[in-house]
Amino acid sequence: MSPNAQDEMQGREFLWTSADFDHVQKLIYQRAGISLHDGKHAMVYSRLSRRLRETGHNSFREYLRWLEATDGPEWQEFVNALTTNLTSFFREGHHFQVLAEYLRSIQSAGACRMWCSAASTGEEPYSIVMTATEALGSNGNFSLIASDIDSKVLHTASQGIYKSDSLKGLDQARLQRFFMRGKAGNAGMAKVKQELRSKIDFLIVNLIRNDWPFRDPFDVVFCRNVMIYFDAITQRQVLERIHKVMKPGALLFVGHAENFSDSRDLFALKGKTVYERV
Repeated sequence: MSPNAQDEMQGREFLWTSADFDHVQKLIYQRAGISLHDGKHAMVYSRLSRRLRETGHNSFREYLRWLEATDGPEWQEFVNALTTNLTSFFREGHHFQVLAEYLRSIQSAGACRMWCSAASTGEEPYSIVMTATEALGSNGNFSLIASDIDSKVLHTASQGIYKSDSLKGLDQARLQRFFMRGKAGNAGMAKVKQELRSKIDFLIVNLIRNDWPFRDPFDVVFCRNVMIYFDAITQRQVLERIHKVMKPGALLFVGHAENFSDSRDLFALKGKTVYERV
């Protein structure tokens, strides 16, 4: 951070130094594998200032030292504050066409297990389950684990309640089939029907921890727009773990800005940002 930028930051509520930012960088990398680049000073200050107010600390230095000295629930709040949750229904729509075709091709092989590893507020996992229901029928033999490192967005996802504005990308047939419109005091809202929610288990999972709670391998994994926050070493470690929890030939869906050509020993490119487990 330049001296001028640092001076500007000092006009704010809390003292904020390059040393504070370096400390945050180190802690979020250790805890969540996230690599914060130097252009994130203002974002980090804004989001963590709320944590200082909530916990009654007068400086970032004091807050971060206190955080390191404890292993309590504030660590989850710290991670929640620094994770980014941009999502929408049927984002990167070509993935769901590929998913539908793949599910139909393997449906005779028994139950299909899927994992959405960055569920955020739920739009992605519900899009996956809508696709599976359309491809395999309401009684289709499939299930989905939806996980995230952020406990707050995961709670929102499990509720399945959305403002009507966020459903604009859905056609009328899907809205009628999969959502209930809010009435009276809930006007302008919609809730995902139990038919979909019953297919999903919501879990907090930290991708860089080696304690994933999965017993049976997956046929499908969505890990979209997650790896962009990791450095190359962390990316490779997470890809190796994902590889271990997938069946041979299973599909991995990644974000449009992600490329894993350096991991051909694990995944072969199958289509546009779709990989097959080797």
